[in-house]
Amino acid sequence: MKKIYYLLCGFIITLKINAQDKLTLSGYVKDASNGEGLIGVSIYVQEAKVGTQTNVYGFYSITLDKGSYTISTSYIGYAKQTIKIELSSTNITRNFELNEDSQILQEVVVSTKKEDDNVKSLEMSVNKVDIKTIQKMPALLGEVDIIKSIQFLPGVTTVGEGASGFNVRGGNIDQNLVLLDEAPVYNSSHLFGFFSVFNPDAVKDVKLYKGGIPAQYGGRVSSILDVRMKEGNSKKLEVNGGIGTIFSRISVEAPIVKDKGSFIVALRRSYIDILAKPFLNNELRDSKFYYYDFTAKANYRINEKNNIYLSGYFGRDVFGADFGFNWGNATTTFRWNHVFNNKLFLNTTVFYSNYDYALGTQRRDPNARDSFNWQSEIINYSVKPDFSYYLNPKNTITFGGQATYYEFKPGLATAKSAGEVRTFGAPSKFAAEFAGYIANEQKISNKLSLQYGIRYSYYQYLGKADAYNLEAPNGTADRRKVLSITPFGQNKVIQDYGNLEPRFALNLGLGSNNSLKFSYNRTAQYIHLLSNTTASSPLDVWTPSSNNIKPQIADQVALGYFYNFKDNNYESSVEVYYKDMQNQIDYVRGADLLLNPAVEADLLFGKGRAYGSEFYIKKNKGKLNGWISYTLARTERKIDGLNRGEWFAARIDKTHNLAVVGIYDLNKKWSFSSNFTFFTGTPASFPTNKYIIQGIAIPHDYYDERNTYRISNYHRLDIAATLKPTKKIFKKGQGEWVFSVYNVYNRRNAFSEYVRQNPDDPSKTEAIRYAVFGSVIPAVTYNFKF
Repeated sequence: MKKIYYLLCGFIITLKINAQDKLTLSGYVKDASNGEGLIGVSIYVQEAKVGTQTNVYGFYSITLDKGSYTISTSYIGYAKQTIKIELSSTNITRNFELNEDSQILQEVVVSTKKEDDNVKSLEMSVNKVDIKTIQKMPALLGEVDIIKSIQFLPGVTTVGEGASGFNVRGGNIDQNLVLLDEAPVYNSSHLFGFFSVFNPDAVKDVKLYKGGIPAQYGGRVSSILDVRMKEGNSKKLEVNGGIGTIFSRISVEAPIVKDKGSFIVALRRSYIDILAKPFLNNELRDSKFYYYDFTAKANYRINEKNNIYLSGYFGRDVFGADFGFNWGNATTTFRWNHVFNNKLFLNTTVFYSNYDYALGTQRRDPNARDSFNWQSEIINYSVKPDFSYYLNPKNTITFGGQATYYEFKPGLATAKSAGEVRTFGAPSKFAAEFAGYIANEQKISNKLSLQYGIRYSYYQYLGKADAYNLEAPNGTADRRKVLSITPFGQNKVIQDYGNLEPRFALNLGLGSNNSLKFSYNRTAQYIHLLSNTTASSPLDVWTPSSNNIKPQIADQVALGYFYNFKDNNYESSVEVYYKDMQNQIDYVRGADLLLNPAVEADLLFGKGRAYGSEFYIKKNKGKLNGWISYTLARTERKIDGLNRGEWFAARIDKTHNLAVVGIYDLNKKWSFSSNFTFFTGTPASFPTNKYIIQGIAIPHDYYDERNTYRISNYHRLDIAATLKPTKKIFKKGQGEWVFSVYNVYNRRNAFSEYVRQNPDDPSKTEAIRYAVFGSVIPAVTYNFKF
């Protein structure tokens, strides 16, 4: 480690010597209408032919020789600004406020990045979908959904309609790190996966990293979904909202001190329970089935060098009558931005995240003779400093670290029968994770740019807990025996792991409008979601790496060709990737994953691999725009004890995945949009024969193989129309009607297909196709803004 330290110090000193006799221009770029910091704005110096981009807080810095320069800003949807500056004796701070381009606003824009950013930037395997585009896409029951919208991007899938989460390049849903203002969200869905937890009125930016993951990110092996909340309008009061078919939402944002601080609060609630109550009988009259979420954020600029932010999310789903369950996420994030000088920027993040669920009797009467309650929870606390050092126009160094403490409560149940109380379940588990990283983005020449870095993560599985010593794997799919149990005291290290995670990306310009990109990243994951159902459910359990569960490791390489044409109005790309995964988890026959203190004995381990090609073409501007994406891919597992130890299709494998999104802006009043998606049915396991025992048919798989069949292919078309009346609401507000139809041609897509006993004749079996939606679903939503 000392050699690495001295090497890095020498490298930085050499670069600093080359940076002498230069001055720095820095500042923030914000939206002139609301004071929001703008992410990814291009700052270009015409005379030096160099440029930079704003970071996620709107901050930029560029170092130049002394002299006179013409500085221009570029950001799709906003008018360009050009200024003259004189760098003569001191560094200069210059803030920009950009106005929206009225001409461009008359058209639909499906990107807010620089026009040729996909060709010129180092980023590959990265998708950014503008929130304004997401709001125009057709959605189930008219509810704008971030998670569903990213499933129209290449390499992103789901196991079926209504499934929670999403899968990226062959990864399970727990292999995606979903961040809301840098705090992890462990269950990103409401209503069993039909809607996401993100209120679109409070979201500012959505970015998905499928590969080429920067060194500052870690903890998951497949992807990073980075969702940034709005900061609130620092200029004036603004109210947004919508009234939908089964839910409504509202957000309020306003200055705390004009141009210095602001806040936003946003609330959503479904009201299916209220609408249904008159139609329920007496037994169901007290039923509860709804969800809600509350999102809030405040920020304040202390001075030119210090800004603070405080944000939070609190959401919950509630279902059931006398017996039911509920689940929800809670996050709190505090961030401090500090500008040490014109070159060094610091963001320090402290966050708390909690996901919990409860199952049992809804009426908590302490005098009741019979009751049942079951609770599970995962809590983590973290601190994360991130530094950006803008050394010169050709080198931007990032470095920092993170420390995270985990508390897992897999499940504790209390049952009362005839007044007798019994408590059982799995005890709490504890873990700590530490990481440090350093990376450099370097422009070698006008045609060649590099990004290289290293991340080191160190993990500890801590007491107070019992360590289960299991018999060695025997190559079968049977539960392993517990040989002994060793108790460990509070904060004693039971097992630790460390991993180096190198990151590398390259951009080779082949011309003014096309480039070749390559990336490699290694990632490590120390916490795992245990689920052996068709799709993840709110009752699934998170568990840490231990003496029996090794961290998951993934190595991914990707190669891509990027090409823009017709003056950057169209962008296209082709990417191929290969991902090798270690320590993948599967399950023994009849695995008991809930309330099981020895759950590790029910797990199987092996390897995984995912490879494929992604094709993408997008039209960025004009009356008619959108994109087409197609993915050809395979996802496979090789698990000791399953399928004779050979490679087999993973449950999330989909050979073909096609998505088409179209948006047409007819005039100032009417716009139309449509989505079409097609993908191969997911693998499934079916019996090969059956036994008749005492007149009862028992299905049986003679070969004892998993995922050798596939369910039916999936395809669906959705449409929407948006009407914007010219008449103002109360002489100042704007309103719009959104009419949508989900599943236009009434396709009964299979969520699962399985074989069961015939309920009328148990000596026979029958095949069942289960579809979540079996009809056309229309919806009307009214949105407003003041």
